[in-house]
This record gives sequence, structure tokens and C-alpha cells, in this order.
Amino acid sequence: MKKLIALALSAMLAVSAMSMAASAEKLEGTVATNGSTSMEKVIGILSEQFMEDNGDVTITYDATGSGTGIEATATGTCDIGLASRNLKDAEVEKGLVATTVALDGIAIIVNENCPVDDLTVEQIAAIFTGEVTDWADFGGKGTIACIGREAGSGTRDGFESITKTTDKCVLAQELTSTGAVIAAVKSSENAIGYASFAAVEGQTGIKVLTVEGVECTAENIVDGSYVIQRPFNLVTLEDGELSEAAQAFFDYMLSEDAADLITQAGAVPAAQTEAAEAEVQK
Repeated sequence: MKKLIALALSAMLAVSAMSMAASAEKLEGTVATNGSTSMEKVIGILSEQFMEDNGDVTITYDATGSGTGIEATATGTCDIGLASRNLKDAEVEKGLVATTVALDGIAIIVNENCPVDDLTVEQIAAIFTGEVTDWADFGGKGTIACIGREAGSGTRDGFESITKTTDKCVLAQELTSTGAVIAAVKSSENAIGYASFAAVEGQTGIKVLTVEGVECTAENIVDGSYVIQRPFNLVTLEDGELSEAAQAFFDYMLSEDAADLITQAGAVPAAQTEAAEAEVQK
């Protein structure tokens, strides 16, 4: 009898110890993210899953644009900044570090009724700088209306860097979100714009052009054949220390567990591109 009681007490103590350990490891708190509107789908699906797995953690997302998210990280008003571009030298000098979580193609979009299907990078540049102003030059008709993003946008920075049109674009509309650009192109038959590949998938009313004959797809982003692409970065302070919950979320976003969700959100996980590069180097 004494032996049974001892065994029962031992089991109870073991359960209690396990419960205390689980309690000690339980994450809680709020993680504030701020930045790129293009990363909305990626951050949305990852934060939703992380909060489902960690019921006492709340993750917030402020869609302010890459530049504002980077500055928020520098001033400590958010935990993790979100930037759909690389950091500039001046930002690195502030002690900021960018960690790539995914790659995203910048899709060139036109109204669904536009007869044009393909453009070269040079033709795209000529259109956005105002060198070419009529669709007649490409087999269509009507005055071209260029739709772009505001200064500080990661999408704009990536687009202008690749097309070599920085500070040269002549825009009919300068908008503050990816969704607004897509909506503007939908509403104008003569419009052309650029938007995150992660955001245009499944959209109606627009057409995604091929660039130099190459489709904007995950496979073509990975192998580099689709040239208009940029990184999705997590921005943190090099000398800063994230809270336990923020660090756990940061690590989760870079993990293999997150890769499928990133793919579902329409982006290419960084781990996938690293694996592809390693295979090429073999």
C-alpha cells in the first residue's frame, strides 16, 4: 500500500513539474509590426498561425509603407519593421539590420481589356518616364496612364531601381498602397501599374504582363529569370533585444514551418531560394 502511495505521489510530482515547465515556457505579450503594405498577405497568414499556436500572444500590423516601418524600428515604436526593399546606407548606419524572409516579384499590371501582353524592361522604363505616351506604340490605342506608389514605398524603390527610372517617373496617380494601385488599374482601360506578385494573384479586372517573355511566377522568381523582383525583409536593431514573444515570432517566420504559409500568401520563402542556390552550386 505504501508503495502504491509513493508511486502516486511520484506521478503527481512529475505531472506538476511538467505543468510548471510548460507554464514557464508559455509565451505572452504583444508584438508590434509596422511597414510594407505589399507584405500584408505574408505577415497576415504568419501572424494568424502564430497567434493560434500561442494564444496569449497578440501580433499587430500597421500597414504604413516600408520607409515608415524602417523608421519605426529605428525609433523603437515597433518591434519588427517590414520592408519590401533593401536598407539604404543611411539606415544601416542607424544600426538597422534586414533579414530576408521571402522574395516577391513586382508584377507589371494593365487593365484586363488592354491588348498588350508583353513588354521589355526598356519599354516599361520608356512608358513610366513619359518617353512613350500612347499604347499605339505597342499595338493598342489611347493615352497611357501610369499608376505608381508614393515616395518611401518599397515597391516603388524596387521598381525604379530595376528599371533605372529613379526620380524620373511621370505618374498620372501616385498612391499609398498596393491595393489602391490595383483598384486604379482596374478602373482605367489605359492604365499600367506595378504591384506585389503576392497581391495580384487571383485578382480580376487586371492582367499581369510577361516581362521579356517571362511570366511573374514563383518558379521564375526563384531562378531569377523574372528580373523585376525584390526582397521581403524583417527589420530589427542590431544592438536591440527583442522581447521573448517578438523573438519567437521572428524565428518562426524564418523557419521551415512558415515556408508553406509564405507560399500560400503568394511569395517565395527565402529558404526555398537558398535551397535552389545550393543545388546550382553542387
